[in-house]
Amino acid sequence: MARDYYGILGVDQNASDAEIKKAYRRLARKYHPDVNDTDEAAEKFREISVAQEVLLDPQKRAIVDRGGDPMEQGAAAPGGGGFGFGDIFEAFFGDAGAGGGRGPRSRVQPGNDALLRTSISLAEAYSGTRKDVTVDTAVVCEHCRGTGSESESKPVTCDNCGGQGQVQQVQQSFLGNIMTTSSCPKCQGFGEIITDPCQKCGGQGRVRSRRDITVNIPAGIVSGMRIRMAGQGEVGHGGGAAGDLYVEVTTEDHPVFVRDGENLHLKVSMPMYDAALGTSLEVEDLAGETTTIEIPAGTQPNEQIVLEGEGMPRLRAEGAGDMIAHVQVVVPETLTKDERRALEDLRDGCKESAHVQEEAPGEESFFGRLRDRFRR
Repeated sequence: MARDYYGILGVDQNASDAEIKKAYRRLARKYHPDVNDTDEAAEKFREISVAQEVLLDPQKRAIVDRGGDPMEQGAAAPGGGGFGFGDIFEAFFGDAGAGGGRGPRSRVQPGNDALLRTSISLAEAYSGTRKDVTVDTAVVCEHCRGTGSESESKPVTCDNCGGQGQVQQVQQSFLGNIMTTSSCPKCQGFGEIITDPCQKCGGQGRVRSRRDITVNIPAGIVSGMRIRMAGQGEVGHGGGAAGDLYVEVTTEDHPVFVRDGENLHLKVSMPMYDAALGTSLEVEDLAGETTTIEIPAGTQPNEQIVLEGEGMPRLRAEGAGDMIAHVQVVVPETLTKDERRALEDLRDGCKESAHVQEEAPGEESFFGRLRDRFRR
């Protein structure tokens, strides 16, 4: 069964070349090996690459539209003898994929978008930073300035198709002589020929190159966000306009803070007498400054202390989130004689002691809460 190349790219059968390229770029950002290194993604990337190649080639697309598969042997001539029913159908009814009045293809094509990843620390996400990244992409050939010509001369009209990018042939069939239209094999459908191809780029007008780019990362950026750098992607065929570069930023884990949106969470461990009497402690925040956390007397285990406005800055907005300290009260497992005597004196002087707690009328049952927990 022939493959559904339109379905692979998710485009309509009447999609233009521009729509096909746009769909390919969208999927390539998801499945490109630089972005997704799984075997499944690699296979998907090969699949969409073949689909784009087929649908941008007028002759191959014509085969697809006739129900064949140009990537399978013999698909171009299902009727045998080099001329099949599809050719007859095309001759009578025309076929937009095989030319059909499209005219020559432009030698100058827009470039594809590019995607790369970089990682930053949580402190850099807090304050914002500038990151130098290396991009391996297509750039304008400096030798020919994107013209594709060694002498930078303009292409000449193809003498085989007269600049149409298409040629017509007369073939014999049982219905008589049939006129067919196909892409010109001499100029590959461009309608023009570069007589002296550039020695550096081979007439492409672009070459692969590595270059360093500085990315401005704003304060408050969230891990997984992408920064768009217009015109910093791949230069197109013939020195066409470059696509965009997308830099995906990931944030490294921090030894103290855990980010949740605009809030920063941290754990505070303290002995039970600090929780009972109250205390204060200092922590170095993401700006490198000292922040004081006040622990009020009588703080209970798992209680949260909120420091408003001490969290992550809001992305491109005023204000910041909160810093939230989660209190963990530590009960000592071993005691010295003096510590035990002090605690015994404290217990003897307290009015409260261990007891079984009864549920208050109308209050949610402890056992009910316990059952609900196990049902989840």
